[in-house]
Amino acid sequence: MTISIREPFPDRIPGLSFAAAAPDLWRVAASDGALLGHIRRREIGGVERFSSRRVLPGGRQGIELGEFWSPRDAAEVFR
Repeated sequence: MTISIREPFPDRIPGLSFAAAAPDLWRVAASDGALLGHIRRREIGGVERFSSRRVLPGGRQGIELGEFWSPRDAAEVFR
């Protein structure tokens, strides 16, 4: 049996809140609680990368916003 650990988001960004959705995946919300999107951490070639995806109205589809070197940069696109 494998145990998956959901970690807190590795940075604090004013005006945004983060909730662990799965291992290496966080939901991003505005200060009023509105869901903005998700940030996923991945390892590519031994290097940690963070990708941001905005949720569109209705919550079923999203738009890729990009890949970033740091969690802060990945979160800043939501502000």
